[in-house]
This record gives sequence, C-alpha cells and structure tokens, in this order.
Amino acid sequence: MHADDIPSRARRIHTTSIVFDTHADTPQRFLFDQFDLARRDAEGGVDIPRLREGGVGAIFFALWVPVHIMGSKATRRALDLLDSVHEQLRRHPDDLSLATCSDEVRAARAQGKIAVLMGVEGGHAIDNNLDVLGNFFARGVRYMTLTHNAPTDWADSSNHSPRHKGLTEFGRKVIREMNRLGMLVDISHVSDETFYDVLEVSRAPVIASHSCCRSICNAPRNLTDDMIEALAVRHGVIHITFHNAFLSQKYADATQSLASEWIPSLAAIGEKYGENEARKLAEGQRLSDDWIHAGKLPQVSWRKIVDHVDHAARLVGAAHVGLGSDFDGAFMPEGMANASNFPKITESLLQRGYPESDIRQILGENTLRVMAETERIARELQTGKL
Repeated sequence: MHADDIPSRARRIHTTSIVFDTHADTPQRFLFDQFDLARRDAEGGVDIPRLREGGVGAIFFALWVPVHIMGSKATRRALDLLDSVHEQLRRHPDDLSLATCSDEVRAARAQGKIAVLMGVEGGHAIDNNLDVLGNFFARGVRYMTLTHNAPTDWADSSNHSPRHKGLTEFGRKVIREMNRLGMLVDISHVSDETFYDVLEVSRAPVIASHSCCRSICNAPRNLTDDMIEALAVRHGVIHITFHNAFLSQKYADATQSLASEWIPSLAAIGEKYGENEARKLAEGQRLSDDWIHAGKLPQVSWRKIVDHVDHAARLVGAAHVGLGSDFDGAFMPEGMANASNFPKITESLLQRGYPESDIRQILGENTLRVMAETERIARELQTGKL
C-alpha cells in the first residue's frame, strides 16, 4: 500500500467499524461534578462531541466503587453512579442509546447513536449477595470487574497480598451466576491465581476490560503471555488500556523511584477533594502531566498502546484483542488525551500491515462476539441446555 493511501483508507475503516471502548470512568464526573456529556470539556477524556469525532460507537461506563467503601454503602455508590448514567441517557436520546446486548449495540449504530453500556468495577459492590448482582443486571449492568485494588471477601486482587489464593467457593458461585445471567466476567485487577480460577469455572468467554501486556510493562495489573494465551484458548479478549504506568516500563519505574514524593502528592490530592473522586482523578492527571513537563517523569507516547495491541495480536491473533481506554480514571499518554484520538490507533495498525478484517475485530467486533457468546450461553443455562 502506498503511504499516501493509508490515511484515507484508515478513515474509511474507522468510520465504517463499530469502535468499542470497554472502560471509561466518566460516571464519577456525572455524579460528583454534575458533568453533562453533551458539553465539550478540555479537562476530561469523554464527551459526546469527542466520542463523535473519535468514531466511538459503543462505550462501557464503569461504575467504580473505591475499595474503602464497603457493604451496603458500596452497593449504594454503584447504584448512584448507575442512576447518573441513566440521567445522561434521558437527557440525550438523540445521541445515546442504552445497550444491554450485542444486538442493541448494532441497532444503536444503525440509528446513528452511541451505544452506552455499564460495568460494575469492584465486586465488593454486590455486598456478598447474589440478589444484588441480579439487581445490577436487571438495571442494565453487563460486566463486573471482580476486584479493584484490594481483595473482596471472595476473590484476590492483583494489587494486594492474597487472602484466598484465588476464588473462594462463594466466588465460584458469583462466576456461575454471572454466566447464568449473561453478564461478562472481567478479570482486570484480579490476582494471577484468581484469573486461572475464573477460567476454570466460567462457561462463557472472559474479558480483561482494561489491561496491558506484562512482558512489555511489568505491572501486576497486566497479563503475562501465558495468561493472554489462556484467555484466548477460552475465546476471551484482552482490551488494551491507555494508562501510562501500564503502557510504559520507564514510567512505571519512575513512579516507583519517586514513590517518597509521588505517593504523598497523590495522597494530598485525595485529602483535598475528599469523596469527590472525579476531582481526584482529574488532579492526578494534572500532576502526572506537570511532572512529565518538568522532566521528573518520562513522556509516554500513544504509540505504546499500539505496541501492546501488536504484542497481544502476534501472540494469540487479532481475534482476542480490543481497546479499553480507562479515560477519566487513569493518566493518559501524549497524543491520546481524549476519545477524539481513537482514529490514530486505526491508522497505526494499518501502517503496521494489519489487514482490514483484523483492524475491525480489534476496534470492536471481538467485544461484540464475546457479548453474543455470553448471551447464548446464558440462554442455554437458563433453559437447561447446558
């Protein structure tokens, strides 16, 4: 392909694909800052104008509950975030459409709307109660990230010392119930032991909604090559995330070497803004940017995203790779500050020689396939065929 043909071909591929972002923390902005998604805002990563500019046709909004909020309060926080998403849907029916299955994502696309989906981030939000899990599903939640940065009472986290050595028996019941309901099981944030327990239990394919490749950046939140291969064998998908410290080993190492200053600085932001998670996340991004500009942290290029996509695709095939930005919940690399920048990924993949069919899979078709397969398995479980 002639180099001059790449931008125009990339635009055609991108605009005719369903581009699916499987993880954005924007609901924190809805809840704490009363942010209206229709308003273009230079501070955040996601709004309707920039979703349109970036060609994003479907997005999972994460209902993230900090790990210090427990019990019924955790459930209440997740429900408040859920209500904030539904309020945006109510305000903007011409642009947004709630999607609870793969067919509804495609229907939204046909209507020229952005499909909005929801995922609970942090299994502690169900308060050890399968009825609560069912209620989340009934209200539109279509995945759950089993842990966040601490273990639940039934599953271990990648960012904490183990309590259970994987899943407990109740944790296995959670996975089986998610399969029965048709809710995607998300293993981003879980420990390696939990990951393998999940693959053993789940009848449906499993996703990592926002994780990178540990062989490129050795962060416990990222997946090893063996884990990516095991995920692919079970027809799952790793969705590459955009967070600097998961993309770049140099950035991750620098934050560790500067921990005596970095951690207190983040803690001071936390103290200043209290429960306002939206402000804490925005100020954390600003702190990271300031330190990069001052030369205290290394600059991370958006091209590192494509490096991780490329590594996973070469390892297990393009059919098992997707994109999960973590916009409004993490520190973004240079050139990928917001959703309008998604077309860069398509053009870069084309430059690297990926065929059109593979690019469409990575952009969104793989996620839709996993959703459809999870829905099919749920129907068969509910009717006794499995």
